[in-house]
Amino acid sequence: MLDLGEIGTINGRITVRAFLFPGQGSQKVGMGKELADAYAPAREVFEAVDEALGEALSRLMWEGPEEQLTLTQNAQPALMAVSMAVMEVLRREGNLDISKQVDFVAGHSLGEYSALCSAGMFSLADTAKLLRLRGEAMQRAVPSGKGSMAAVLGLEVEQVVEVAEAAAEGEVCVVANDNAPGQIVVSGHADAVSRAMSLAKERGAKRSIPLSVSAPFHCPLMSPAADEMRNALSGVEVSAPMLPVIANVTASPVNSQAEILDLLVEQIVSMVRWRESMDYLVSAGVKDVAEVGAGSVLTGLARRCSSDFTTGTLGTPDEIEGFLKGL
Repeated sequence: MLDLGEIGTINGRITVRAFLFPGQGSQKVGMGKELADAYAPAREVFEAVDEALGEALSRLMWEGPEEQLTLTQNAQPALMAVSMAVMEVLRREGNLDISKQVDFVAGHSLGEYSALCSAGMFSLADTAKLLRLRGEAMQRAVPSGKGSMAAVLGLEVEQVVEVAEAAAEGEVCVVANDNAPGQIVVSGHADAVSRAMSLAKERGAKRSIPLSVSAPFHCPLMSPAADEMRNALSGVEVSAPMLPVIANVTASPVNSQAEILDLLVEQIVSMVRWRESMDYLVSAGVKDVAEVGAGSVLTGLARRCSSDFTTGTLGTPDEIEGFLKGL
């Protein structure tokens, strides 16, 4: 358990703060444009990501088309770019020192890479390249139409694990995301996921919603993508993170570079333990939670996980200015 007195002494604050970084599904055409128009540091981040990828990803983000932006290999680096644009504005316009003014970072799926970049473990250019490769590898892992995902609402994770096991029938069907109480996502072969949706209804789920995704993420079918990422991560220069990062796989903080890299590989085929990650933050005394980047999905999940959180989003100039005034 983290010592709250120690945090207050080191950081000069009593309130413990966490930054959260969104995952896929939060993308939309136009994201980041307001930041680029308002702040030179944000523009520089988008330009750097474009240069790292060798293409104008920022133009796709701001002008669309939406179906291209939604492609996994585009959505992943694009969402990271918006989060890092916000972080650069906070650093240069507001003199934010993340190592002193934030106590934890966590990111949902691809957002874990954003969290690690914000903590100084990966460079911006390497993070963009890694996420482009990650998106392409995840898309290649399973032929189109062979896999799917669905959100199950109204059952707890233990119940959905039983549903997934019963629905598998020799195929793959597992819990991919434990997002919040009563919001669980299953992933695997398309027929098995369909069976899981029917079984969940029989067992009292409020409803099950097929997700509009291009591949079945966070399940064993992603093993080829995990192998590709293991190779890619082995060649990336890394630095020690400046603050604890809550890992999706363990729902607890990690500081060891080697362990973080291993967990990023494991994350591709494993459940995102987001509810437990939020539970850890509660146990560590976190009160202030800010979602950094596009959308407010994680803000909503945090509220469902704990009524004790004071939540906010950092994705627009107005939100950034308001946050900086409160530092």
